[in-house]
Amino acid sequence: MTRQNGISVEDMLKLEVMENCDIIAGFKGIRNTVSRVNIVADPDIFDWVQNGEFLLTTAYSIAKDDIESQKELIRNASDKKLAGIGIKVSPYLNSLPQEVLKYADELNFPMIDIHHSIPLSDIMMAVLKEIFNKQASLLERMEKVHERFMEVILEGKSIGEVVQIVNENIRNPVVLKLKLSNETYSHLDGLGDDTKKELFQDVRGFYEAKDGKSRTKRLYENRILANGKFVNRMVMPIVLKDDVYGHIFTWSTNTPLGGFDLSIVESASTIIALFILQELTVKEVEIGYRSEFFEDLISVDFKRRKKALERAHFFNLDSSAHYVVEVMSFKLKFEGEKDDEYFFEYLKNYANATVSVIEEIMNYMNLNGIVSTKLNGVQVLLGFENRENLESRLDEFNSCIIDSLEEKFKNMDVRIGVGRIYEGLDKVNKSFSDALKTIRTGKELTDKKVITFEELGIFKILCQDFLTDELEDFYNITLKPLSDYDIKKSTELVKTLKAYFKYNGNLTRMSEHLFTHYNTILYRVNRIEEITGMKLDDENDRLNLEIALKISQLL
Repeated sequence: MTRQNGISVEDMLKLEVMENCDIIAGFKGIRNTVSRVNIVADPDIFDWVQNGEFLLTTAYSIAKDDIESQKELIRNASDKKLAGIGIKVSPYLNSLPQEVLKYADELNFPMIDIHHSIPLSDIMMAVLKEIFNKQASLLERMEKVHERFMEVILEGKSIGEVVQIVNENIRNPVVLKLKLSNETYSHLDGLGDDTKKELFQDVRGFYEAKDGKSRTKRLYENRILANGKFVNRMVMPIVLKDDVYGHIFTWSTNTPLGGFDLSIVESASTIIALFILQELTVKEVEIGYRSEFFEDLISVDFKRRKKALERAHFFNLDSSAHYVVEVMSFKLKFEGEKDDEYFFEYLKNYANATVSVIEEIMNYMNLNGIVSTKLNGVQVLLGFENRENLESRLDEFNSCIIDSLEEKFKNMDVRIGVGRIYEGLDKVNKSFSDALKTIRTGKELTDKKVITFEELGIFKILCQDFLTDELEDFYNITLKPLSDYDIKKSTELVKTLKAYFKYNGNLTRMSEHLFTHYNTILYRVNRIEEITGMKLDDENDRLNLEIALKISQLL
């Protein structure tokens, strides 16, 4: 959509030189912006005109008796998005045909009857002078707006002040939507409740649409229907670190949106990006400080843990309370490939936003603790004075986190591993170790978004780090020969063995589950015993094979 700086057709008519001129058609286009003026002598001028030009001509230059040619002139001018046409009708014609004037009305294309006594060159000079004065005035206004933006930054005022300045200068409704904080700032003064509701719905629809416009890093403009009429809409993204953090919306409900308005909105987006950068920087420092403390608290180095325990009071942590650590991992589901550097920056920003969401939930539920980050994960340390209703409070807390993050970040997959509860801050490293094993093991065993250490069952033993070598050796001498045979012969003996334990050795149910003949299942069971050297009717061999299957899930 094209914007021009200049004066409106309405303002042009108010000039002294236009005193005896009248608008005779296209009244609804009276707010069209005149950016330049051109005198028409050649009917083929449309090969050289530009958007926003106002054409001056005489009836002598148009086909007097050819209505279709006159309508074609109006149509070409409208298609080129010209501001309007001024025609010196007299003394060449008594009047323009009503059919031509009606056609101009249909196109909302302004036509002005120029008085025969006024030289066209005088009109051109007067209009160009007014446009020049308007440009100088706009530059002066833009400088004042820039000064006000600088005051907002230097005096430490809020983002809301920036939105107010935009609204005061463009004289149209303004809405600022920040994506990560989910905050909305608006100035919709003078609008009815129904119109306000429509504009907010328009903002929601912009983000809910699947056309990718909300992720575009450039200005987006279109026309929408508001309060029963079409208005222009301007959407300016807030871009920082090659990512979109929100948008400034404005609509031409009161005045047209011109180049000056675009300059205001562009400048405001830069100022708002500085606010966001400041907030992100402060947040990163706070998170970094907490993360450093947490790293010391879970360290295997006794001196580091002692140092952290001495600093615990700075985080309002009682050394004798009950503590539990939760490890959260999240991954982003991208549309298309992302390079590693971009992915890390994108993920880091989401991690920071995730921390904010978790802290808000902790404050709301009156929970004490800290939130830290490490790489693409988030760790939450929660402290409780006693164990009363502790498990139910944890369930509620995790449910709120999952719901909030899935609502806020549509492309985020969240998993939470919950460690065991220990009494005393000095045992936090044990709860962290449990939570870490839970998140690693749980992702392989279940699709549940939240899993506790206690739910791991026998995997609480199998997932111990010091057992890794032993588990591999055990797997190699029990199940690996069977797995290797499957790969070599393209058979399904391991799958059959899993079904054996699932259905407690019931060959008929195994046959139904695997869609395989009973005799084939019987043959496979015999082959499993031959290859592994174990008997499924021997309780020890049976236990070894079942454990080997569980180990294979970990390995």
